[in-house]
Amino acid sequence: QLQLVESGGGLVQPGGSLRLSCAASGFTSDVYHIGWFRQAPGKEREGVSCISNSGGTTRYADSVKGRFTISRDNAKKTVYLQMYSLKPEDTAVYYCGATQSWRMALALNTGGMDYWGKGTLVTVSS
Repeated sequence: QLQLVESGGGLVQPGGSLRLSCAASGFTSDVYHIGWFRQAPGKEREGVSCISNSGGTTRYADSVKGRFTISRDNAKKTVYLQMYSLKPEDTAVYYCGATQSWRMALALNTGGMDYWGKGTLVTVSS
């Protein structure tokens, strides 16, 4: 069993930055590929970024490319999402998900995640 806990959300002004964390606990968490997803009010959950279990490969949705950076520290069992140049449309609950399938992670497939955290709210507003 793997547990994921997101943190780091909050209220930020447009153009600001935040760093989200996804802390994993449980057996062999470093075998899992991790994805960040978000869900805005009234919208479906969408993929934002993913990182391979080694940290060597990443992918970003077009909407965040060049503004968000995903990374992981397997010694700390934590995956980070550094977000820059935030826009009001980035407002959402951000979730991390874990899967042993790199194909599912790479596709940012919400249905392909084996485990989910409970999310952290990011609000971008002046």
